[in-house]
Order: sequence, then structure tokens, then C-alpha cells
Amino acid sequence: MANRPAPALLLRDGDREELLRLTRSSRAPAGLALRARIVLLAADGVSNTTIADGVGVSRPTVIAWRDRYQAKGIAGLHDEDRSGRPRRIDRAKVIAVTLAPPPKKYGVTHWSSRLLARHLKISDHAVASIWREHGVQPWRSRSFRFSTDPELEAKVVDVVGLYLDPPENAIVLSIDEKSQIQALDRTAPVLPTQPHLIERRSHDYVRHGTTTLFAALEVATGKVTAAPKPRHRHSEFLAFLKQVERAYPPGPDAGQLHLVMDNYAAHKHPKVKAWLAEHPRIHVHFTPTHASWMNLVEAWFSLAERQAIHRGTYTSVKDLNAKIRAYIDGWNNRAHPFNWTKTADQILTKANRQKISNAEH
Repeated sequence: MANRPAPALLLRDGDREELLRLTRSSRAPAGLALRARIVLLAADGVSNTTIADGVGVSRPTVIAWRDRYQAKGIAGLHDEDRSGRPRRIDRAKVIAVTLAPPPKKYGVTHWSSRLLARHLKISDHAVASIWREHGVQPWRSRSFRFSTDPELEAKVVDVVGLYLDPPENAIVLSIDEKSQIQALDRTAPVLPTQPHLIERRSHDYVRHGTTTLFAALEVATGKVTAAPKPRHRHSEFLAFLKQVERAYPPGPDAGQLHLVMDNYAAHKHPKVKAWLAEHPRIHVHFTPTHASWMNLVEAWFSLAERQAIHRGTYTSVKDLNAKIRAYIDGWNNRAHPFNWTKTADQILTKANRQKISNAEH
């Protein structure tokens, strides 16, 4: 008579989400992710033999990790201390020295693994291993800027509300301009992609001028109304607003137009304000200062740059504008919306985090 499969493993409250996270994490140790997968399968009632065959371990191994989880929970899935020579390197000291500025005698702004190893008289492999273990990356750096807008909270709630819960029968448009797009022509023909060879182009180029792309992204559909302009002053922006107003004419079924835009000076010019006052069905919503990333059209600009502009060659500004228009036509034939996922509370929680680093750690 065949053995009955083991009963489904009972998970502790909240453990399923953590186990799923471990199986999907790119940072979790491979062994830990494997054990989490074993426990999840066991909780789903899969037999020990089937689990063993599926994950590539023996049946006794599956039983052992089931028992470890039952006894200790997720903590039991982690590696226990192994026998052998105890560690001689003070790992806390390595991290503390890493996080402090290097001595002036080295003349560097941050540590490298080899320089720190020489400074502490240990191997650079040990330094690199400790950095990996603690997620320390001294060679990396990025910039940041906090919004000082006194109306930060109100503007975040306003803009995110338009994205996640737009007014009924209203059209929400995200508007901005991408300036200084260069019409670059390579000095030699581009060599196309071939098997085992990527596309190649000459390093030097001829610059024929620049253009500015004004665009309005319809949040609900992803369709774009756009126009290349020679400059990006208030006069060009006002002309584009009039183009947008014509693209969404008033009518019995036409609702209000809600425009999301950043705080660029041209957007707040007196002539622009006067024109908006004459068109009460158009409502403007400004993003917080230093938060133009909240303008959804920026996602479309990124696509246009990567898919059409950056790798193109242009014999003139006219040629550049023509190819941009061709991309816009192609995009609108396959348009899709960009789904905003962050709530206002999530954004504000992150924006209000500690703004001053602790130099003493």
C-alpha cells in the first residue's frame, strides 16, 4: 500500500507573504529562496516526493525543512552557525570605517575595496565580501532634491487624485515640453545590427540645430497630442494650448479638460493665465516644485527618446521634426495608458522622511 502524502504544512500568520518575497528576491541567498519554495509547496499540500522532484533535492531534505519550519518558523530556514575557525575580522569595524570619510592623506572621496583592505591590513576579498553582506556600495552615488513647495501635500493629493480617480466625464491631460532635442548627423553611415554585432555609429557628428517637442498625454488612453516648435517660450506654449483645445473641442458629450503641468515660467506667463481665464472648461493642476517626475507625460518622453530620437541621424531640424511626427503617429496607433500606482500617502510618507544624514552613524 502506497504511503499517504504528508498533510499540508500550516503556515504562521503573515509568513506566506514573506516566503513569497524570498522566492522572488534577487538579493536573498539561493539556498534560503529554495527552502522558502519548499515550505510554500508543502503548505499547498504538494507531496514531499513531488516537491523533491520539482526543486531538485532529496525527499529527506524536504522533510527536514518542513520540520525546521514547524519548529522555528521562517527563522529556522536560515543557515545556522557552522563549525570551523571563528571569524578573526571585526566586521562591524570594517563597516564603521567604510561609512566614515577616508583620511586626508589618501586624497580620495570614498573607499575602494583595495584601499580599505590596505588601510585595515586585511584582504580586499574580505572587504568586498563584508560590503556585499551589509549592502554597502561606496562607489555608487546619486543626486536628490527635496521639494520645498509650501503646498506640497495639497498638490500631491490633487495630481495623484486625477490619475487614480479622475472626475466623471473629464479628460485628464499631462502636458510638458522636451527642449533642446538635437538634430545630429553622423559623419559616417550607421552600421546596422548583424548577428553577433550590435549597431555601430561614428563618435563624431554634425549638429544641425535643435527643436522643442510640446506634448499632451491623455492619461486614460495614452494617446498624445504633440507639436515640435523652434523654441519653448510662453508664445509657443500658448500656441500649443490652443492646439490642445482644438483637439478636444467642447460639445454636449465633452467634459472638462484637466491639465497637469510643472512650474516652468512659461506655464504661468500672464498671457497664458489670461487665455486660461477665457476658457473656464480648462483647469490647470501644477505639480509640486522639483517634482516634475509626477507629470505622467515624462514617461512618454522617455520612451520617445529611447525608441526614436537618441539613435536617429538627422540631416536637418526639418528632418528631425518629420521623424518625431512619424513616431507620434506610430505611437497613437498602438497607444496604451501609463498606470499610476503610488497613492498620495505613499508619496508623502517618502517625501517626509529624515532629510539630514547622520554623519556619526
